[in-house]
Amino acid sequence: MASAQMLLKNTKGIQFFKFLGTGGGQGFSLRPDFSTYAFLGVWDNFSAYNNCINSHPVFIEYQKKAITQRDLVLSPIKSHGLWSGKNPFSNTTPSKEEKDSNKKAVVITRATLRWNRLFSFWKSVPAASKAIEKADGIHYYKGIGEWPFIQQATVSIWENFESVNAFAYKDKAHAEIVKKTRQKKWYKEDLFSRFHLVSDITKNLK
Repeated sequence: MASAQMLLKNTKGIQFFKFLGTGGGQGFSLRPDFSTYAFLGVWDNFSAYNNCINSHPVFIEYQKKAITQRDLVLSPIKSHGLWSGKNPFSNTTPSKEEKDSNKKAVVITRATLRWNRLFSFWKSVPAASKAIEKADGIHYYKGIGEWPFIQQATVSIWENFESVNAFAYKDKAHAEIVKKTRQKKWYKEDLFSRFHLVSDITKNLK
């Protein structure tokens, strides 16, 4: 991944990117999933994204080794916090866009954990996994991250933002986890972002 990062660093049209591993099962686990990897990128426009994904040597090489590839194209709606010292999704559309119930919603969260809070955080992870598993309107969720244990992220796909808000503000188990987050000060840096799902395409590569 280090060599891939160097090759992508000066690629025209890409503003921000991260190579990410994933957790076992649905990803809310200390056990890594060595069969699944993720790439997060922010491009100047769709044309820059399309050219990069389909013609850059890094992605051509990955596609040779992969069995399937799932591409999620997202449009940012609301984002707050930082990822590596910046908010890559700060150029967002008005929050009233959330009211469009015909579009699926995507939520990306990420955090850098404090070393002295690791045990406390991971002790609460099973409760978080059960909470989202039972949530109404959830279509998909997966734990992702830059470094095991310390730099964690999640991606989830929902029926709409009504489902997201019901889980975020009304689910008791989730509310308890949010409360612990503030009380125990788990995070050194965090970010919470909402998107509309523009397209979701799975390609069979073998």
